[in-house]
Amino acid sequence: QVHLVESGGGLVQAGASLRLSCTTSVRSLRSYAVGWFRQAPGKNREFVAGISWSGGTTYDADSVRGRSAISRDNAKNTVDLEMTTLEPEDTAVYYCAARQMDPFDTRVLLDASNYNYWGPGTQVTVSS
Repeated sequence: QVHLVESGGGLVQAGASLRLSCTTSVRSLRSYAVGWFRQAPGKNREFVAGISWSGGTTYDADSVRGRSAISRDNAKNTVDLEMTTLEPEDTAVYYCAARQMDPFDTRVLLDASNYNYWGPGTQVTVSS
């Protein structure tokens, strides 16, 4: 089992930045690809960004490209998502998810149903 926990959410004004973190204290994330997803009220869960187990490959959704950066530190067991120039449309619960993925496959990365482990989520609210 991989138990994930997100942190770093909060209430911010439009234009601000946030750094979300995903970590696990039970088992190493070293061999897992990690994706960040978000779900706004009344909407489906959507992919935001993902990173390979080594950190060598990343992929961002069109909706956040240029405003987000995903990174990981396998020694610290963390995967971070930094988002800048936040917009009210970024308001959602943000989740991190993990699955073993070798080789890295973007098609697998994008689909929430492909992930085995999920965190409980962290709320991000962007006011206008």
